[in-house]
Amino acid sequence: MGPLAGLKVMELAGVGPAPMCAMLLADLGATVLRVERSSPVELGLERPPHLNLLNRGRRVLALDLKSRDGVEVALALAERADVLIEGFRPGVMERLGLGPDECLARNPRLVYGRMTGWGQDGPLAAAAGHDLNYIAITGALDAIGRRGQPPSIPLNLVGDFGGGALYLALGVLSALHEATRSGRGQVVDAAIVDGTLSLMTAMYGTVAAGMWNPERGTNVLDSGAPFYNVYECADGRYVSVAAVELRFFRELLARIGIDESEIPDRLDRASWSKAQALLADRFRTRTRDEWCLVLEGTDSCFAPVLSVAEAPSHPHVSARKSLIDIAGVTQPAPAPRFSRTAARTPQPPRNVSRDEALGWLRAWVGDEIYARLEGSDALGCVGGTDGRG
Repeated sequence: MGPLAGLKVMELAGVGPAPMCAMLLADLGATVLRVERSSPVELGLERPPHLNLLNRGRRVLALDLKSRDGVEVALALAERADVLIEGFRPGVMERLGLGPDECLARNPRLVYGRMTGWGQDGPLAAAAGHDLNYIAITGALDAIGRRGQPPSIPLNLVGDFGGGALYLALGVLSALHEATRSGRGQVVDAAIVDGTLSLMTAMYGTVAAGMWNPERGTNVLDSGAPFYNVYECADGRYVSVAAVELRFFRELLARIGIDESEIPDRLDRASWSKAQALLADRFRTRTRDEWCLVLEGTDSCFAPVLSVAEAPSHPHVSARKSLIDIAGVTQPAPAPRFSRTAARTPQPPRNVSRDEALGWLRAWVGDEIYARLEGSDALGCVGGTDGRG
């Protein structure tokens, strides 16, 4: 089920954006085989397997990629894959003997997706880093935050998942489309820095037009404007207002009981502080849920600010089944949606036995290649992901 049914994706286990990309492909129907290290690296962020939601929807096996036999099994998997995804630093896959040259020699149609922060080349390519570092050099981090405050950290949504996972998925699917015409695979170099800069395209145009003040919290979209902001309510909870257009702002003012004459020109930056104070005082007169009764569903461009715990019970989220229960764990449903080839409910992530891992390996590579591996004793390095080899 799903629009990517029949697509075979080999994922070399990593963290962050590469697993997110693999999850997206699996959610939409691809068969994804996640190859774990036989001795996983401890990151200090481990959680029970069924709660590591980025790993949902996968088949999984453990391999010793530092052994010759482990590399041979991995090459056999690549030989039968449509896509390979890896998220190591540049040069690591080459040193393992699993670089693009080796894999494409076995499978010329393979799309080889590479996920890094800095990219495959450039002065920082070999340096360690994480999401926050990658978005820092793009201008994105500096632009996010309130006036007089340090830059705000936007979780790892902008870099890892927005500029990383989504751009890797786009690159992989684009290369697959091209391969249907050329019959040839290629390498996709997806860097979080590049993807984040791409997300910033409109912002760079705004700066070039002289329409962006470099001081944080003084622009329309960064909490500077009274009509695009969050406001505290009487109960200490918050609401969001995004009434950018004049007609929407007028409706907001009318519904909350502020006369238009008190804010004669919503675009006059000199009056923004006064207008924000006016709206802040008004929103503090009622609780968040009381404001929802007044404003939600209107053209005031309003929504309550909900916690992760509250989001599943919101009527809109609930009606669209945007969050679903999988094995007792509430989590996002596959997205986007398709009219004919709907995605099925993902399977939860879990540990598997060696026998189950070998069964998936055999189904993936076929009997002929499996017999070749069995004859060379290469299967001895294959294990399940519960630590039993």
